[in-house]
Amino acid sequence: MAKQFDVVVIGAGPGGYVAAIRAAQLGQSVACIDAWSNAKGGAAPGGTCTNVGCIPSKALLQSSEHFEHANKHFAEHGISVSGLSMDVTQFLARKDTVVKQNNDGILYLFKKNKVAFFHGTGAFSGQVEGGWAIKVTGKDNEELVAKHVIVATGSSPRALPDLPFDEKTVLSNDGALAINGVPKKLGIIGAGVIGLELGSVWRRLGAEVTVLEAMPQFLAAADEAVAKEAFKAFTKQGLNIQMGVKTGAIKTSAKGVTVAYTDAQGAEQSLAVDKLIVSIGRVPSTNGLNADAVGLKLDERGFVAVDDECRTNLPNVWAVGDVVRGPMLAHKAEEEGVAVAERINGQHGHVNFNTVPWVIYTSPEISWVGQTEQALKAAGREYKSGSFPFLANGRARALGDTTGFVKILADAKTDEVLGVHIIGPQASELIAEAVTAMEFRAASEDIARICHAHPTLSEAMKEAALAVDKRALNF
Repeated sequence: MAKQFDVVVIGAGPGGYVAAIRAAQLGQSVACIDAWSNAKGGAAPGGTCTNVGCIPSKALLQSSEHFEHANKHFAEHGISVSGLSMDVTQFLARKDTVVKQNNDGILYLFKKNKVAFFHGTGAFSGQVEGGWAIKVTGKDNEELVAKHVIVATGSSPRALPDLPFDEKTVLSNDGALAINGVPKKLGIIGAGVIGLELGSVWRRLGAEVTVLEAMPQFLAAADEAVAKEAFKAFTKQGLNIQMGVKTGAIKTSAKGVTVAYTDAQGAEQSLAVDKLIVSIGRVPSTNGLNADAVGLKLDERGFVAVDDECRTNLPNVWAVGDVVRGPMLAHKAEEEGVAVAERINGQHGHVNFNTVPWVIYTSPEISWVGQTEQALKAAGREYKSGSFPFLANGRARALGDTTGFVKILADAKTDEVLGVHIIGPQASELIAEAVTAMEFRAASEDIARICHAHPTLSEAMKEAALAVDKRALNF
C-alpha cells in the first residue's frame, strides 16, 4: 500500500532538503527522495552542492590556499618551511570527509524534523485520489502518494557537442574535484565560477593552467571595475586566461587532450594538456521525472516552467532551485524551498532575486549584489558611486591581503543602495551586510552612519559608503 504524505520532495539538494525541513516544521507530514550515493553505496543527500560542487570545492580551495601560503608567503611572517610537499591522496581524503560530514548532517536533520527519507529516484506515476502518485526506484523501492509535490532535481554539467565527460581526461566539476595527481598542464574551457575556482586550486599545487573563454569580456556578469581587477590578479598569479576564443576540434588520446582554437586576433592555435575541465554551464535535470506522462510543462530550455511563486502547470506541484528559471545558486534554491513550504501552509514566502548575492571563492574573493555600474548606465539610471581600497584598510594590511576594493552604487536622488561589489579578502562574508542593507532599502548614508568595529575588513564597507558622499576618512 502506498504511503501517504502531505508533501513529497523529489531531490535533497539545497532547495529540496531545506523545503522538506521547513514543511515539517510547519506541521506537514513530509518525505524526501534522493538518489545520490557515496562510494560505499550509502545515501548522500545534499545534491550537486554538497557532493561535487560548493562544499568539496571550498575544501580543496582551503587546502590549496594553505599550501600556497606556506610556499610563497610564510617567509614574510618569519616562518621558515623546508621540504614542503602536497600529499594529493590526503588532500582529496579531507575533501571527502568534509562532504560526508555534510551528508550525515542532512540525514540527522531529517531525523530530527521527522522527515521520511527514501534513497532512490523519484518519478511521477500519475494523479490519484489524494494527490500525486510518486514511485521511488533504487536503494528503496516504494509507492508514495503526496498532496503536494516539490520538484528539486537540480542541474547537471553541460558537455561540449561530441565530447562526453569520461571524468578521467575530459572532466566536469565532478572529475575536476577528484584528480589523483597534480597535472603538469591543465586546460579549462569556460572562465566562469567553476573554471576559475578549480583552475586556482590546481594552479596553486603546481599545474600550468590555461583557461579558454568564448566571451570577449572577462566576468561579464560582474561589475566592470571588479572584472578588470580580477583579471589582473589572476593573471599575475599565473592563470593564462584567453578571452574571445573559438574552440575547434578537440582530440583525446592516452597522452591527454589537444584543443584547436582560434584566438581573439583570429590566429589558429593549439593547446595540449594532460586534463581538460569543461565548465560551460549547467542544464536542468528532468530526466527520470516521467514529466511527459503527467503533463508537467517544461520551457524551451528544458527547465520546469513555473510562475513567480514556483507553481507549475499541475495542481499542487511546485518546483525550485536549478531546475527552474533564475540564477543557479544554492542559496537561491534554499530561499525558494522555504518559500514554497510556507506557501503550501498558507503563508507568504519571500524570494527577492534583486538581493541574491553572487560569490566567486578565488583569491581574491569576489562578491556582489544588485546592479552593476554598466547596467545602471544602460538603463539610464542616475547614480552615485563610492569605492574604498583594501590597501587602505588596517586589518587587510595585517592579514597581508590588500588586493581589491569595495564599491557601492546608490541612487543619485534618494541615495538608496542599488548595488555593492567587492573584490578582496573575505568578500563572501562581507557581502551579507550589503544584502541586509538592500533588503531594508537602506541608503548609503545608513551604512556610513553605522559603527563598524576597528580594525576589521568590514570598515571598507563603511568607508565606501562614506565615499559615495565624497567623505571617506581613510583614503
